[in-house]
Amino acid sequence: MVAPPSFAEKMSVLPSDFLVPTQVEPVGRWFLAHYERMNCTRGLSIGNESLSDSESEASDIEDDFEDDILYLRSLDPKECKDQDHYKVLGIPNLRFQATDDQIKRAYRQKVLKHHPDKRRGQGEEVLGDDDYFTCITKAFETIGTAIKRRAYDSIDPFFNDDVPDVIKDNSKDFLKTFTMKFEDNARWSNKKNVPKLGTMESTRDEVDKFYKFWYDFDSWREYSYLDEEDKEKGSDRDERRWIEKNNRVKRNESKKEEMKRLRKLVDNAYNSDTRIAKFMENDKQEKAAKKQAKQDAIRERKEAEEKVLRDAEEKIRKEKEEKEKIETERKAKEKVEKEALKKAMKNEKKIIKNRCKDTDYYSTNPDEKVQNLTDLDRLCEILNLDELKMLNGNMKDKSNEEAKIVFIKAVNDLNEKLEIENLEAIEKATKGTSAGEKTKSSNPWSSDELSLIIKAVNLFPAGTINRWEVVASFINQHSKSPEIVRSAKETLNKAKEMQSGDFSQSSLKDEVNKNAYENLEKQKKTGMKVDDVGNGTERFDSASEVQGVNVEPWSGEEQKLLEQALKTFPASVGAERWDKIAECLPNRSKKDCMRRYKELATLLKAKKAAQLAAAKGK
Repeated sequence: MVAPPSFAEKMSVLPSDFLVPTQVEPVGRWFLAHYERMNCTRGLSIGNESLSDSESEASDIEDDFEDDILYLRSLDPKECKDQDHYKVLGIPNLRFQATDDQIKRAYRQKVLKHHPDKRRGQGEEVLGDDDYFTCITKAFETIGTAIKRRAYDSIDPFFNDDVPDVIKDNSKDFLKTFTMKFEDNARWSNKKNVPKLGTMESTRDEVDKFYKFWYDFDSWREYSYLDEEDKEKGSDRDERRWIEKNNRVKRNESKKEEMKRLRKLVDNAYNSDTRIAKFMENDKQEKAAKKQAKQDAIRERKEAEEKVLRDAEEKIRKEKEEKEKIETERKAKEKVEKEALKKAMKNEKKIIKNRCKDTDYYSTNPDEKVQNLTDLDRLCEILNLDELKMLNGNMKDKSNEEAKIVFIKAVNDLNEKLEIENLEAIEKATKGTSAGEKTKSSNPWSSDELSLIIKAVNLFPAGTINRWEVVASFINQHSKSPEIVRSAKETLNKAKEMQSGDFSQSSLKDEVNKNAYENLEKQKKTGMKVDDVGNGTERFDSASEVQGVNVEPWSGEEQKLLEQALKTFPASVGAERWDKIAECLPNRSKKDCMRRYKELATLLKAKKAAQLAAAKGK
């Protein structure tokens, strides 16, 4: 086993035999220190000594920030609110982009140079509270605090609030003008990653995303810096609230104006954007293509339906032609068969007639001969082909006497058959007559019932459900002879009988008006009030009620005027209702109108009662 090398042996080896050079780079804060040493003259070591931090920072500030002493001395400490705070601190170029560290360093530089004690030490005369150093302090208080700085940045006097007009001529001018304007206004956004206006090659999604963002723009810009009064200067809580309320109202007004400005900016950009016009044209073309495709689909569907219809019609036509062909063939066949049957019948009739003629009609007695001839004609007329063939077959090869017996037997059989058929016909006729007598009432129709049937036909026109049952029920309810019950069939027969006597619809109405006139005359004579269906109901209180009544029938025009007046002047009008209704009908008095209204009401009640009775009876 070999022993490990001793320490002396290790030390005897040269460093170059085991040392490998490695290249490293500083990182983090060491890299920053290395960068400052390599690129700046500040902070370099001179032996074991270096510049102090304050001197290094002072020299750095002198290099980074401007110091306009003339501008500082021109400031009025009493008007600190109107000064440019960024310029006062020497960072007018950075403005809202300045970091908090830059603002503190700038303020420190101003303090080191312009503090009143520093200047007095240099022999400069300082005028107490009116010194411009107050403006420096006020500037740092404003932009050195986040809330106050945001309020001041919101009314930055160097920010351009102008809105470009709509550009329609050149798309390059549009992009150049509005891109810069939107980038300037993007500083007010609460949301990060503000989308860009893009280029003419931007997709529709990118353009839509841009305009959607700006139409829903969330701005942090506010106008508290422009408050005319400070609420902290209020003497009490109520005054401070009142000041804050007024300030808030003015802030809201300024905020609304700002949103209007932004909306106008976005609208002008949207109206100037040729990409939008291109997208709209694409939409229009796409819509037109969809519409055309839809029309093509409808046309194709219509053509398919028409083709199906034509095929169906063609099929029906062929089926019809086939049926007509079959029917023609059938008729032709039937005609042939009929001609053959006719020819066969003619042949059989000729055979039996020649046979009878050759035997002198089986008799020498003239009367019997005439009777046999008549019977022969009846046999030829009534018997069919098979019967004639059978008869000829039975008479064939028979002697005259035997043939006569067959002939007489055929005649007797035919007579018996005809007799049976006659009896059956008589029985059917007898049954039909008896049935008709049962349906026909033995009671004659009175004039009162005829008047009722005329009125019922007008009350229940054609189309009424169960019309004749309702008409019969109406007649039975209002007839003066309640023991006579008219059926629906009986009523229908009577109505047909009356119509066959030239009873037209107008004549039926005239008949009703005539009955109404007769009822009125009856009322004048008897003092009995007669209702519309011919039944006496009650007496008038005095004969004066009948006087002054217009007995002329109501025309259709008067009926329409009455119905309209009843709708115009309802019962809520009061006592003057019928006077106003009568004024609407020139030839009718108040009593005429009231009387006609009662007649119509009674008719309506009778009509409903008849329909109800018919429904219950059914």
